[in-house]
Amino acid sequence: MATGNLIAITDFCVYYNIEYTFINSLQEAGLVQIKTVNETTYIPETELQKLERMIHLHHDLEINIAGIEAITHLLERVEQMQENVRGLRNRLRLYEDE
Repeated sequence: MATGNLIAITDFCVYYNIEYTFINSLQEAGLVQIKTVNETTYIPETELQKLERMIHLHHDLEINIAGIEAITHLLERVEQMQENVRGLRNRLRLYEDE
């Protein structure tokens, strides 16, 4: 498997000065996905923004894994609600234009 869009967890941990166990805990909580290729663990590029936000919550705001899980769940719900509002506005425009 190609590792072009994957970042080695060891490199990521060194760059952000975090422990591997933190990422492992996030993965066990279902908050991030980790891929293993040839016995090396990687983070997909698509997970970076989400993972950086979680690192910020943990280090800067001192929020634990359970708190990060709750915040992530709430943010996902807000995004879903915003999508619903956008869809409803678009539907309403159809009726307003008639």
